[in-house]
Amino acid sequence: MPHTSGTPKLEPGKILAKASTFLMVPKATASFPNRVSLPEDFPKSNLSKTGPYADFTQSGTIAVISQPAGQSCAVMGGIMAERMKVLGAKGIVVDGRVRDLVALAATGLPIWSKGTSIIGAGAETQFRAREVPVRVGETIIEPGDIIMIDPFENGVVVVPQDMVDEVLQLLPKLVGADEMVLSDVKDGRSVDEAFQEHRKS
Repeated sequence: MPHTSGTPKLEPGKILAKASTFLMVPKATASFPNRVSLPEDFPKSNLSKTGPYADFTQSGTIAVISQPAGQSCAVMGGIMAERMKVLGAKGIVVDGRVRDLVALAATGLPIWSKGTSIIGAGAETQFRAREVPVRVGETIIEPGDIIMIDPFENGVVVVPQDMVDEVLQLLPKLVGADEMVLSDVKDGRSVDEAFQEHRKS
């Protein structure tokens, strides 16, 4: 990690690692014969060889897989997840659909997705590029950004590489303020009063 402030202590079950990105694009098939068109500024393929994306997994990373919006197929299934586990992935975040839920759970990896499907990826999607910026909602994730998977809060957080030091300096202040607010609320003080005292910038 590109910071010098030390690694934050994590609660058990939380996963922290650099992002490794995989970009998928739509393709036309007999099952999904829709015309495929990509924006002019869409990333070009940077693959020196073709093959399943899981074979490009980097050990110690959290894989972020970007699937085209609106597709019916799953881009992650049991075989891909198992291969990524063997290669050392610490977690998988799928901006799209997954399948083989029992097999995914059996890997023991934290795997997050927007939805599920029983249709294989080959029906309408293909691997386009790796280690390129990908968009998840309104967030751009760059390769090497720091990702935390938190199963207790049921969420995933990404921190840009160039903001890691700033976040590490800010977190103790925010956590400390919330602890004081909670203590005051337990003692009968209003939330508004506690916020005014402890959350002032």
